[in-house]
Amino acid sequence: MKKKALSLLLASAMVVSLTACGGGNSEPSQPAADSNNGNAAADSNNGGDAAADSNNGGDAAATGDVDYHEVLGDTGLNIVVNGTVTASLDNGQAEFKQQWEEAVGIPLTIQQMDHSGYTDAVGRLFASQEYPDAMIMSADMFKQYAPTGILWDMSEAYKNADFQERMILPTINENLMDSEGHLYGFAYAYGNGCVTYVKQAWLDAVGMSIDDIKTYDDYYAMLKAFHDQDPDGNGTTGDTYGVVAAGFIGNEAPYINYLPEFWQDAYPSLIQGEDGVWYDGFQTEETKAALERLRQAYVDGCIDPETLTAQTKTAREKWFSNNQTGSSGVFTYWAGTWYQTLTDNLIKNEVDENLVQLPPIAEVGAYLNREAPVWVIIDSGDPVRNQAVFDALIETMMDGDVVQTLWTYGAEGVHWSTEAEEFTTNPGTDQEKKYSYADGEFHLKPSPNDPNSVWKKNLIDPALVICELTNGFAAQTELAAEGNKFFTENCVDAPAAPMSETFTNETGTIFDAKLAVITKVVVEGGDIEAAMQEYVNTVGSIIDQCLAELNQ
Repeated sequence: MKKKALSLLLASAMVVSLTACGGGNSEPSQPAADSNNGNAAADSNNGGDAAADSNNGGDAAATGDVDYHEVLGDTGLNIVVNGTVTASLDNGQAEFKQQWEEAVGIPLTIQQMDHSGYTDAVGRLFASQEYPDAMIMSADMFKQYAPTGILWDMSEAYKNADFQERMILPTINENLMDSEGHLYGFAYAYGNGCVTYVKQAWLDAVGMSIDDIKTYDDYYAMLKAFHDQDPDGNGTTGDTYGVVAAGFIGNEAPYINYLPEFWQDAYPSLIQGEDGVWYDGFQTEETKAALERLRQAYVDGCIDPETLTAQTKTAREKWFSNNQTGSSGVFTYWAGTWYQTLTDNLIKNEVDENLVQLPPIAEVGAYLNREAPVWVIIDSGDPVRNQAVFDALIETMMDGDVVQTLWTYGAEGVHWSTEAEEFTTNPGTDQEKKYSYADGEFHLKPSPNDPNSVWKKNLIDPALVICELTNGFAAQTELAAEGNKFFTENCVDAPAAPMSETFTNETGTIFDAKLAVITKVVVEGGDIEAAMQEYVNTVGSIIDQCLAELNQ
């Protein structure tokens, strides 16, 4: 880490903005790394041949020739990541790091922060003015930090990058450029979103079919049956719930993705209307109707009461727990790879693993495809160093071969292999499955911290790539492929998140005011109009200032 000068005013603004946001319940599109199972696999391989010469320095736009080995060789590269890097400390990170260093040719320091509290942790890190070279940010975090001057404008480096010739989805990053053409973050994949999963065994227990769930009334009847009847088969009614979620509302865009059936046409954030004018969607009649629905569901036991305070990890672990008493039949979570991950965890906990995906009900229409997470580079004040960081991290990450494979699938011999191999997961159980691969056949291996679960990916989901992987390596389970297909056929892009100086500085305060309304109305049964008035009294002037800036 390195010190970087920053005004006290800016530092204070960012701390208030980010640490006021609570636990940070937003979740990127793929699994956060587990940290409670075993040790990393022993050293077992090398990193293969070094990345192509075109990635080892290259011609740096606007800064002259830059060899990142010379610029970064002594200090190496320091990055901060969240749980979307699944090669965690107990899950093969040492081997990933070793093979990356062998391929790229410089030292790598990885600081992996707690996933659920990532937003707060980054706020505290920046408040201390201890900055990494680069880090992962959610789309919402990125929009908060982009106007601050902390992030380097990588537009020229991006336009002149070698990976442009392999780009298959260029609009993802082109859309991240501001009105003046600045690019402060690089999206390494497209966004993805959440879909609603339902336990088939619970549907069978209450005599329902997923094909009959077409409207909100149908959805609500299903939730009520999951609470009022005995879907877990323990002989007791009323000890299960319809749905559990990581909060009634998210603190990052798209805000409503964990309970879309309740929010429907409401979007409780600053949003741009069809006429181009920004307004506060939280104060609309649609949001009030959504709060009414949430309150009734809370009273009826359709929503797990822990939803108010649950982190993403808490919600998902309760859902696939070995003890289904107190669990729920419905869980809206990330599409694609998570279809497989949730199924694997049900198997691991000896719970019926059959899940079905609920097509969007009529009132919802489509699930939301969120804006993509990004890598950002902290502006060191030295354009040569900034370019070197881009070349060492992002240029190599999209090399189409060795390094991109590391970021996509992890370490060779630890997370994946092309050597002949046979292994069995869940031996001696009803879920036993045997795997056999011939020499030269690319395949994923058992996870280092869970030999009964096959590894899925590292950071980059192979189904969400924006830049072609040219070595032909591809591994996607049938469930993951089915999940990605289901989502892409049933999604629309989420509304663009607002970007204004006041919104950046006051995001935490605004979220706290929304959460106070939700708590008062949904949990305590308070009057909606009174709670909304308190919201206006608390943050009305802040909202007005945000809208004035957005509507200039």
